Amino acid sequence: MDKLHEVLSEIEQRRNFVVTSHARPDGDAVGSALAMAQILRKMGRRAEVVLGDSVPVIYKPLPFAENILHSSHVNGHYEAAIILECDSVQRTRLHGLENNFLISIDHHASAKPFANVNWIDPHACAVAEMVFRLAKTAQVKITPEIATCLYTAVLTDTGSFCYSPTNAHTFALAKELVELGADPSHIAHNVYFSNPTSKMRLLGCALNTLHREDAVTWMWVSRDDMERCGALDEDCEGLVNYALGIAGVEVAVFFRELATERVRVSIRSKGKINVADLAQHWGGGGHECAAGFSLEGPLPAAVETVLSELRTRM
Repeated sequence: MDKLHEVLSEIEQRRNFVVTSHARPDGDAVGSALAMAQILRKMGRRAEVVLGDSVPVIYKPLPFAENILHSSHVNGHYEAAIILECDSVQRTRLHGLENNFLISIDHHASAKPFANVNWIDPHACAVAEMVFRLAKTAQVKITPEIATCLYTAVLTDTGSFCYSPTNAHTFALAKELVELGADPSHIAHNVYFSNPTSKMRLLGCALNTLHREDAVTWMWVSRDDMERCGALDEDCEGLVNYALGIAGVEVAVFFRELATERVRVSIRSKGKINVADLAQHWGGGGHECAAGFSLEGPLPAAVETVLSELRTRM
C-alpha cells in the first residue's frame, strides 16, 4: 500500500479530526489546511482547523478562514491529527497533539517521519498538490471554495510560479483548479495587493539596510523597527524577495531580530545554491530555493555567522 492510500485508510477508520500546520502559517499552510478540512467533511468526517498562530491578513478572505481556531493547545476529543508541512509536532506550537494518532503530509526536502503515518513527496510543488491528489483519489468533488484554497496555496508556495522546479505539471495543476472554480485574478489581488501599511513601512526599513557582496544580498529589521512600524510577524513574509530581485544576485537573506535574543532568518535562491541544505545546518528546513531557520543573536553576530557559512558554499 502506498502512503496516499495508507493515509486514506486511516481516515476511513476515524471520525473526528484536527487539521493543523506550522507556526507563522503561510499560504500553503492556511490554504491546504482549509481545503483538507473541507475534504474531510465531504467524506463524512468532523474536522476543525486549529493553528498556533493567527491567520495573516492576506489569507483571511479565503473561504472558511473565519472558522479557523487560534490556540496554543488542542483538546482531547479528536481521534487523529493531520499535520501539514511540518517536520515535528513542535513546529505547530500546539500542545496536546501528541495524544492523537498523527498523520503527517509534507513536501519539503527536509521533511522528517515523526508521525504514525508519514506521506512525504518532495516532488510536489506544494502540500496543496498532495491534498488535491488525496481528494481525487477519494473521489471527493472539488468545490470552487476548495479550489480557491488550493490555488492560493500553490500560487504562494511556488513564489508566483517562479521557484524551481515549477514545470508543466505545476501549470496543469493550476489550470485544473481554475477550471474547478478558482479565480486567479481575485486570488492574486487578495495575496499581492492587500498588504497593510505596516508591511510597506517595514519594507522601507529593511531596504535601508540592504547590503550586497557579489551574488549575495542581505538585509534586516530590528525589534525597534518592528515596533516603530507597528508591524506583525506576518509583515516580514516575502520581504526577502525584494533583495533577491536584483540583477546578478543568486542568494538573498533576510534577518529579523526577535525579543528572545534569537534571530529568525529567511533565505532565498535563484537555483544555483540549495538553501534548504544551508537551513538544515542550523536545524531549519524548506525548499531548495526557499528556506528558513533561527539562531542565537545578537543580530550582528548572527548576520556574520550566516554570511561566513554562505561564502563557503558560493
